[in-house]
Amino acid sequence: MIRIRFFARLREALDCDFLDLCPPSPLSVAALRRHLIHQYPHWAAHLDGRLLSAVNQEMANGQTPVRDGDEVAFFPPVTGG
Repeated sequence: MIRIRFFARLREALDCDFLDLCPPSPLSVAALRRHLIHQYPHWAAHLDGRLLSAVNQEMANGQTPVRDGDEVAFFPPVTGG
């Protein structure tokens, strides 16, 4: 099982703090994002390519592998000023 966490405005937009998912096979962060969009098409506008991601609290990119037992976080870029 993979735990997917959503943070900041993304969590508010999806109305979801986290989701537990049993993927059919090992996949990448990008494949996981596509899977989520396929399962929840109304999330597509919020799961765009500008999101940042982390796997097991380490910054990740689209090619980062995701395996059973991992925790994946999606969050918007942070700006400050």
